[in-house]
Amino acid sequence: MPQETPQATGIDRFFRISERGSTYAREIRGGFATFFTMAYILVLNPIILGSAEDKFGDQLSSAQLVTVTALVAAVMTFVMGVGGNLPLAIAAGLGLNAVVAFQLAPLMSWPDAMGLVVIEGLLICVLVVTGLREAVMHAIPQSLKQAISVGIGLFIAFIGFVDAGFVTRIPGETGSVPVQLGAAGHLSGWPVLVFCLGVLLTIALMARKVKGAILLSIVVMTVVAVAVNELADIPPLAWGLTVPTLPEDIVAAPDFGLVGSFSLFGAFEQIGVVTLVLLVFTLLLSDFFDTMGTVVGVSSEAGLLDEEGKVPHLGRVLLIDGAAAVAGGAASASSNTSYIESAAGVGEGARTGFASVVTGGLFALALFLTPLATVVPAQAAAPALVAVGFLLMSQVRHIDWTRYEIAIPAFLTIAVMPFTYSITNGIGAGFLAYVVIKTVLGKAREVHGLLWGTAALFAVYFAIDPIEQLLGVG
Repeated sequence: MPQETPQATGIDRFFRISERGSTYAREIRGGFATFFTMAYILVLNPIILGSAEDKFGDQLSSAQLVTVTALVAAVMTFVMGVGGNLPLAIAAGLGLNAVVAFQLAPLMSWPDAMGLVVIEGLLICVLVVTGLREAVMHAIPQSLKQAISVGIGLFIAFIGFVDAGFVTRIPGETGSVPVQLGAAGHLSGWPVLVFCLGVLLTIALMARKVKGAILLSIVVMTVVAVAVNELADIPPLAWGLTVPTLPEDIVAAPDFGLVGSFSLFGAFEQIGVVTLVLLVFTLLLSDFFDTMGTVVGVSSEAGLLDEEGKVPHLGRVLLIDGAAAVAGGAASASSNTSYIESAAGVGEGARTGFASVVTGGLFALALFLTPLATVVPAQAAAPALVAVGFLLMSQVRHIDWTRYEIAIPAFLTIAVMPFTYSITNGIGAGFLAYVVIKTVLGKAREVHGLLWGTAALFAVYFAIDPIEQLLGVG
C-alpha cells in the first residue's frame, strides 16, 4: 500500500487523495466535469416523467420534478462520495425512468408506480446485505469486466454523438440503415458545428495533456454556443432539450411538493401479482447490472481495481446505490443509480469520493440555480462523452482475442451495448455467450455457480415478452 505523504492530513487522509495519486485541484475539476456532463438530467428526467399520464390521467409537475431530480442527485452523490469514496455520481436513471413513465404509470397511479420503485430499491439493498450482489460481481471473469468497460466506452460515445445531433435516426424509412450522419444524411446547422468544434477542442487539449481539458472544453463551448445562439437565427428545436440562452432569473425557489408522494403497496390493488412481479423484475435487473457495469467501468478507468479486478469497498458502494433507488422512488424522481458520465470526472483526474462531494454540492446548488445549470446545451457537453469513450475503449488491448471462449463473449458485450442502447443488454449477451461457449467446450465446471444463475435470469429477461404472452399478462 502506498505510504501516506507528510502533507496528507484531514480531508486528504479521509478521502485518500494523495495516496491515490490525486490532488484537490484534480478532484474539484473532476467533480465539475461530471456535473456538467450529467446536468442534462435536470431537463431530461422532468420531460420523460412529466410527459406521461398515469392510469387516471394525472401528470407530474415539471417544476416539482426538476426539484426532486436535483435533490436526490445531490444527497445520494454526496453520500456516495463520503461513504463509498469513489468518483461516482448518482442521479435518476435513464431507461429506468422510461420504464416508470411508460410501463408502470399507465397501469396505476403515480404514487403507486413510485412505490414499486421503492420496493425495487429495497430488494437491491437486501441483495447487497446478503452479499449476493457483491458475490455476482466478483464471479465475473476479468476479461468480461474489461469488455464491459470497452462497451460502455462505445455506448457513451454513441450517446454523445446522438445527443449532439451528429448521428440521428432516419424517420419514416424501411429497409434502410437505422441511423445517419446529421439530420438529413449530412451535417448542417450551427448546433452541430458547435459539437464538432467541441470534439476537436477536447481532443486537441487532451493530446497536449492540458489539465482540465474536458471541463475547459465544456465551458468554452458553452460560451461559444450562447454567442452563436445570440448572433445567428437558430430555431430553438435545433439545440434539442437545452437552448443556450442566459436566463432572465438566475435563482429559482425549489418546490418540494412531490417528496414523500408514494404508496408502497398501492400497486397490489391495481394489477395482478404476476404482472407486478415481472415489472419489479424488469426494474431490478436493469438497475442491478447497469450499476455493475458503471461501477466496474469507472473504477477500472480510475485505476482503482485491485490485482483481482475487484472494486474497493464494493459492498458499501452497492448499498448506497440501492439506497439511491429507494430515495428516488420516495421523492418521485424515479429510481436513481450510478452514472457512467462519472467517467468524465475520472478523465479529469478524479480518483476519490471528494469529486463526488463536489458534484453533489453542485446539484444542491442547482436546486436554486436550475435556470443557470441548464444553460449548457448537449452540443457543448457531448464532446466530453466522446473523449471519455476513447479513454474507456483503450482497455480493449487487455482482452485475449486469440481465445474464442473469451473473445466472443467480450465482443458481444462490447457490440450489444451501443447497438441496443443499453448497458444491461450488453452484459446479458456476454454472460449468456460465456456460459454457452464454456458448456459446449466441456468446461462448464469453470463457470461460477452465480454466473449460471445470472445467465438464467438474463434468459428470462430477454424472453420477457413471450413469457408474458404465455402467462396471459402481455
